Amino acid sequence: MLDRAVREHSASSELMIWLCRERANWPKLVTPEILPAILSAIERDQHNEASRSSRLRDLLLEDRDLISDVFAGTDVSVARDIMRRLLLTPVFDGLTKRSLMARMIKLYPELESMATGAQPEEKAESLIVSWSSLHKRQQEYEEIVNKKIPENSREIGVARSYGDLRENFEFKAAKQMQAVLMRRKSELEHMLHHARGTDFSNADTTQISIGTIVTLREVDSGQEESYTVLGAWDGDPERHIISYQTAIG
Repeated sequence: MLDRAVREHSASSELMIWLCRERANWPKLVTPEILPAILSAIERDQHNEASRSSRLRDLLLEDRDLISDVFAGTDVSVARDIMRRLLLTPVFDGLTKRSLMARMIKLYPELESMATGAQPEEKAESLIVSWSSLHKRQQEYEEIVNKKIPENSREIGVARSYGDLRENFEFKAAKQMQAVLMRRKSELEHMLHHARGTDFSNADTTQISIGTIVTLREVDSGQEESYTVLGAWDGDPERHIISYQTAIG
């Protein structure tokens, strides 16, 4: 019954939450079909006010091993079909879809064109970033959208209730903060849209490139310093880590 519910995408959100958490005990059910079943359950919940819940959605986004577990040993053609299903779901915004697709692309790099649209100009603007820095930027974006902007909206509403907006310092301060938050939100959306995560495992060590260690020698003193070249958001000069975008000279 359980495998049929998953296969037919009729399993409830609660059942899918349980299966995902207990997947180590049900290896025969840990297949790529879990993801479409999860999407179907979330979509049903979105259309049913009585059962609308974000628990399954949160689990899918927060369990960062789930996708790698269910796709283990799966042919790329199957992964491609399921990525198409993910692209079509109405329950996630574009940024969330890209976040989930990035986890699949990490397993199947050949599917990257499905996320980028294979547009040459898009590739020219891509930012190569580490998975950890990508996750950090995604967390910042989610905090701004889900916490800081709603809090700011409430502050604006409270300040507006004080009356006389021309002399209302609280209202002006809240509106200024709104502009800061919206600007940062826009910046993050642009950066995340162009970001491409990597673990630097395929670094080209025949030349100075992303993922390599470079040793610099001062001509007069002969003193040497080594730097690791990583992604666009990974620069940390104190640890001798520089972004591949860093100008040297």
